[in-house]
Amino acid sequence: MSYIIFATVTLLTFAAMEGVTWLTHKYVMHGFMWYFHEDHHQPKYQAPFEKNDFFFVIFAIPSILLFYFGVNPSINYLFFIGLGILLYGIAYFFIHDILIHQRFKLFTRTKNKYLVGLRKAHKVHHKHMGKADGECFGMLFVPKKYFNR
Repeated sequence: MSYIIFATVTLLTFAAMEGVTWLTHKYVMHGFMWYFHEDHHQPKYQAPFEKNDFFFVIFAIPSILLFYFGVNPSINYLFFIGLGILLYGIAYFFIHDILIHQRFKLFTRTKNKYLVGLRKAHKVHHKHMGKADGECFGMLFVPKKYFNR
């Protein structure tokens, strides 16, 4: 029975991370921490890493802490919340950095409707070069109109 609860906690955390990401992207990254996100909205990257990569570290900290406290004194639900955050981070890396921004040349010719829709929505987000007037702040759940041909 606890396996089902732990799997549910992991899946719910993964799903909730989309909301956390949307809020963080809109109000933190395009808000008071724009300094770290600004280079990500520039057309050409000057180096293999961006200041924006700092957010991976920020998002990793809660997951690491939850893993630590989730195994002390024995494995508990905190571990699976950390696991949900980690899995979302991995999905975010594959979708955002590999599929959309092509930091690694993989999945360059996908015709999958869902993945193409994610790319379209993120392109719309990046047409805004400044921190104001943004749209499409989500990553895995974007408006349905981007999935239509």
